[in-house]
Amino acid sequence: MKFPPPKKLVIASRESRLAMWQAEHVREKLALLYPQCAIEILGMTTRGDQILDRTLSKVGGKGLFVKELEVAIAERRADLAVHSLKDVPMSLPEGFALAAVLEREDPRDAFVSNDYASLDDLPDGAIVGTSSLRRQALIAARYPKLVIRPLRGNLDTRLGKLDKGEYAAIILAAAGLKRLGMPQRIRAVLDPEQSLPAPGQGAMGIEIHADRADLQEWLAPLNHEATAQAVTAERTVSRNFGGSCQIPLAAFATIENGTMRLRAMIATPDGKRVARADLNGAAHAPEALGGQIAELLHQQEANAILESCKTEDAGNA
Repeated sequence: MKFPPPKKLVIASRESRLAMWQAEHVREKLALLYPQCAIEILGMTTRGDQILDRTLSKVGGKGLFVKELEVAIAERRADLAVHSLKDVPMSLPEGFALAAVLEREDPRDAFVSNDYASLDDLPDGAIVGTSSLRRQALIAARYPKLVIRPLRGNLDTRLGKLDKGEYAAIILAAAGLKRLGMPQRIRAVLDPEQSLPAPGQGAMGIEIHADRADLQEWLAPLNHEATAQAVTAERTVSRNFGGSCQIPLAAFATIENGTMRLRAMIATPDGKRVARADLNGAAHAPEALGGQIAELLHQQEANAILESCKTEDAGNA
């Protein structure tokens, strides 16, 4: 080891129950690696946690969940931040870096309902809650007679709204429910063929200041190479389209025997126009494969879909 083991580390985290679970998970892994290190968690409330009456696409997007944590790192109040990778902007601010990507949990979407077993069982006009334009587009394309309404808040808040009867069903990330010990709330898991996951869904990323070579070394053992390769490919697709949550975009990579399969989709929010691509490539060159998939989407209706999303967003502003 080039650097001596750390004596103290501070982890910045959002204060939601899921975010704190993730920070604790990283703390436990670091404690095993560096048993003499004092590891603290700095809980913080982000703007994304405070603004709950509007969809993310209308109030600034993914960066709302990470900005305060990055400020804590820049001010040296924290050494690292733990994020759900799907909440991390596709291009980090100058001076920041992803030091490690942990092994992925279940990347799929979960159907959660107290009264129905699946999307197919929902009656016409049933209200489905989701915070994601991607999920909205995919559901609208297959089930045009369902009513899709925004659903914001942390995991417990969303489940509470379902339990109060505000929604017939809600769509959540399976990973969060499993991490918090609530797999029983999942009535059905949506396979990628039904609901292609968001870039980075189910994966956790650790962000640091880019000049911290010591942290890069200390955190390296936590990096799961296959997950890192997969999410790099997925995030490359998103970056090619502006990396915005204002666009219904999905990208999901799997790796087998050194070969990566990358699937991607871009759509209008109403699900009426969809471009899809599916390609295999070398797992060790994820950015190249992500760029190739983005080009395949551009060759379809992707540019027209992008313009339609921008026009719709401007009209709703």
